[in-house]
Amino acid sequence: MSDNTAPTWVKPVMQAGYGARGVTYIIVGGLAVLAAWQGGEAEGTKGALAQLRGEPFGVVALVAIGIGFLAYAIWRLVCAGYDLENKGHDAKGVIGRTGQTVTGLIHAGLGVSVLRMALGSGSGGDGSAPQSMTSKVLAMPNGKMIVMAIGLIVIGAGIYYGYKGMSEKYKEHIRSTRVTRKLDPAVKAGLVAHGVVIALIGVFLFYAGQTSDPGQAGGIGKAFEVVRAQPFGRILLGLLGIGTIGFAVYCFVEACYRVIPRLAGDDITTLASRAKAKAEGELRRATA
Repeated sequence: MSDNTAPTWVKPVMQAGYGARGVTYIIVGGLAVLAAWQGGEAEGTKGALAQLRGEPFGVVALVAIGIGFLAYAIWRLVCAGYDLENKGHDAKGVIGRTGQTVTGLIHAGLGVSVLRMALGSGSGGDGSAPQSMTSKVLAMPNGKMIVMAIGLIVIGAGIYYGYKGMSEKYKEHIRSTRVTRKLDPAVKAGLVAHGVVIALIGVFLFYAGQTSDPGQAGGIGKAFEVVRAQPFGRILLGLLGIGTIGFAVYCFVEACYRVIPRLAGDDITTLASRAKAKAEGELRRATA
């Protein structure tokens, strides 16, 4: 499928998906900052969206977010199938495209879960779903090792998010505009903060497998709880909440300014190419 021309509808589907993620993380990050300020308990993704359901037009918003998650899932699957980011067919490319596929499947499940929540048939707890799934995997042959392996993979994903932010690899796929250049610090901080949260979730999973205790597993809500319990926890939680809002900004930037390599022309300037050109210009002036 990767040798064919990508469907024209993939870009708006991608934008809807990133937009839904952005709205979700704005809510999650905002509630975390509020919890740090007021001393309450921070909510994870499902808990935050469950609160949204009780607001005016909350059900409509949940339906839109659920559809957006499904759109993001389709985008990731199409991206992997058509190799829209030119990852290739070598070992590194296969791993990258497999990661895109897994991410798509995860967001498909999230989309269905949010739509069920909108219809009143889903639970609002953030920790119950990871624990329930972990319990099922632990009951399988070699379940303990499987959960530990998944935990390590999730930790690796968190480290990758942090690396992507610190190394500014994300700039390769973001169009250079006045807006993206101004928002770049928030994007960078958001990716690092999200990496911390994802890595913590991986640690929970690994420990759940190691102890054969599904109760040790948890999602974003548990990650916030662990940070909140540390010395200066409210300050750390507030910073992590602000970082999560930064990740929402990253999602919105991706929705509006992401460059799809297989669909982009040669005349598009990305943040990375602009930074490279600027550095080369400064080097020429310094050596002139």
